[in-house]
Amino acid sequence: MRLIPLTATIVLIAGPAAAQEVRITEEKPGLLKQARITTEAATATALAKVPGGKLRSGEIEREDGRLIYSLVFKVEGKKGVEEVNVDALTGAVVGVEHEADPLEPKSAQPAPKKP
Repeated sequence: MRLIPLTATIVLIAGPAAAQEVRITEEKPGLLKQARITTEAATATALAKVPGGKLRSGEIEREDGRLIYSLVFKVEGKKGVEEVNVDALTGAVVGVEHEADPLEPKSAQPAPKKP
């Protein structure tokens, strides 16, 4: 038997003619049903932490025992991406992290910091 991950679709309207559709995938089937916060509310909360960001991808997953939405945003003109984690039960932002963009060529990514 083959399991197919369930998804939720979010459409963000940034302006009169701009719409953006991103699928929120599930790390394991059934996680979206456990969430008390909608994908739309989690995305709006995360977007407030990344002004001007465009949602690139999203997933609902268990991380460190917590059910979270992991949402990845790209900001025009900025290298890398911003990952915002939103608690799927409370709606609280539980993490914001700048990461290298896997879609950018390695030469365009910032060099890792040396200790």
